[in-house]
Amino acid sequence: MRDDMATVIDSDTYLDRINYDGPVEPTIDTLRALHRQHLLTVPFENLDIHVPREIVLETGWLYEKIVSERRGGFCYELNGLFAELLRGLGFEVALLSGSVPRGDGSPGPEFDHMALRVDLDEPWLADVGFGELLLHPLPLRVGEQEHDGSRWRIDEQREQLLLKRRGDDGTWRVEYGFTLEPRELADFAGMCHYHQTSPDSHFTRGRVCSIATADGRVSLASDRLIVTRTGAREEQPVEGEDAWRRALRETFGIELPEEPGSDMR
Repeated sequence: MRDDMATVIDSDTYLDRINYDGPVEPTIDTLRALHRQHLLTVPFENLDIHVPREIVLETGWLYEKIVSERRGGFCYELNGLFAELLRGLGFEVALLSGSVPRGDGSPGPEFDHMALRVDLDEPWLADVGFGELLLHPLPLRVGEQEHDGSRWRIDEQREQLLLKRRGDDGTWRVEYGFTLEPRELADFAGMCHYHQTSPDSHFTRGRVCSIATADGRVSLASDRLIVTRTGAREEQPVEGEDAWRRALRETFGIELPEEPGSDMR
């Protein structure tokens, strides 16, 4: 554990939060196990934006929310804090700026997404903050590869890399572009604020809480609960605020404040 993180990051408590009791040496096997456990125990969610409560990109704040309050978050929160856990265990980690394609296919802005580069015997792309994407880290090398039952490709395009996944129809979809320039957590603050406050951000348009399971995924949208198991999808309508909060509590163990309050700036 780094000395400057000792007051805000307790690795043992964090590991308990993600139900991990395996080896902690900085190896690819450890990284893969930690990555998977994080996705199985910490949900991708944007609920604070709709309380509203300001999301603060400071390690202590993120630790309090995700570990102490046993909440989730979106990319800046999840990957930002996961990076500190990995560093505390001896991994070499860099924060990477990602650009998510817009609806028309054009590239999104810089710092639209945060991903992680983890350097071991070779560099790896880790990402526990993009919802349904990588269950395990992906070798960070240009070219096509099979991983977790899917076909992936990393292409070079001008000054960035493009992460692509092949669909069932054989076409390649760009998940996001990214550069390898190491970033600091504070570099993402502007886009984090944008995603919390702008009507143009998809995060302000509806609530979502989603988590991976051993055989699929469970997601709570604004009006329905979606359960996917071994490729089969079921949807249940969730009508009314009381039913939505009950589904959130029973499915994810999250209890939000009853009365909305605002500390958004």
